[in-house]
Amino acid sequence: DNFSREHTYLRISLTEKCNLRCTYCMPAEGVDLSPKDDILTTPEIIRLARLFVQEGVTKIRLTGGEPTVRKDINELVEQLGQLQPMGLKTIAMTSNGIALKRKLPSLVNSGMNLLNLSLDTLDRFKFELMTRRKGFERVLETIDDALALGIDPVKVNCVVMRGTNDKEVLDFVEFTRNKKVDIRFIEYMPFGGNKWKENKLVPYQELIKNIQAVHPTFKKLVDDPNDTSKAYHVPGFAGQIGFITSMSDHFCGTCNRLRITADGNLKVCLFGNTEVSLRDMMRQGKTDDELREVIEMAVKNKKKQHAGMSNLVNMKNRPMILIGG
Repeated sequence: DNFSREHTYLRISLTEKCNLRCTYCMPAEGVDLSPKDDILTTPEIIRLARLFVQEGVTKIRLTGGEPTVRKDINELVEQLGQLQPMGLKTIAMTSNGIALKRKLPSLVNSGMNLLNLSLDTLDRFKFELMTRRKGFERVLETIDDALALGIDPVKVNCVVMRGTNDKEVLDFVEFTRNKKVDIRFIEYMPFGGNKWKENKLVPYQELIKNIQAVHPTFKKLVDDPNDTSKAYHVPGFAGQIGFITSMSDHFCGTCNRLRITADGNLKVCLFGNTEVSLRDMMRQGKTDDELREVIEMAVKNKKKQHAGMSNLVNMKNRPMILIGG
């Protein structure tokens, strides 16, 4: 882009549907889903993925909604795997783990080599309150299955909300004692319909202070240049901790991410409300070169950084469920 950021990471939302109703992601009443014909087809997704890989993308993450509710998820991952000789190194997925368990072996066999699972509480009752659904045990089983299949690291995303699950942070740290998981505490972010309030936000510095009060040796690790997560570790523990600080300490300067929504819109920033429809262009018969030109223009117009916490609250944006994380 115009700020010398190289974009090597593409997130593709496969569906707007989800089998959970997490409070911070989706309004309680649900969302109006796009008509089925508006959602990208698998050939369209593969065409775009190939185009982005040709332009230098080395990592593709599949998101949703919940990607595993897409019926042809196995075939789609298998076709993405065929892009690896062209330079695609990582096929990742973000999932809530509910329906993933039985599909996991075949997905790994098809080339999926990185996994993020969402788990915001280690309490079964609270899980059902936060997600408005059952399935806590299945998520824990999926974490163990992923580790057994050799996925390294298995990342566990936890959105921390004051008064909801902030008292469980030390329990999650303990979870890393014997499991080689990367627990990532995510600052609560404002999106359409999630009733964000600043007093629910727990800044990561506060979390670090609370952890160090119990684990004085809790220390910073070295981050990779494009990491969104600030990595920490309790010496002797198998896993590690990360902090995704989108609200209190943005990382826009090293952002290398682009997003395609399930209905085929390119978003160059998670918090940006500017979108361009690649789906419409493909269905109008545009060539790869014409698509490439529009993508290049959108990336060039990516802003230096997002609007900041005070402005994000008032900006119009999709609910998280319709963006894909």
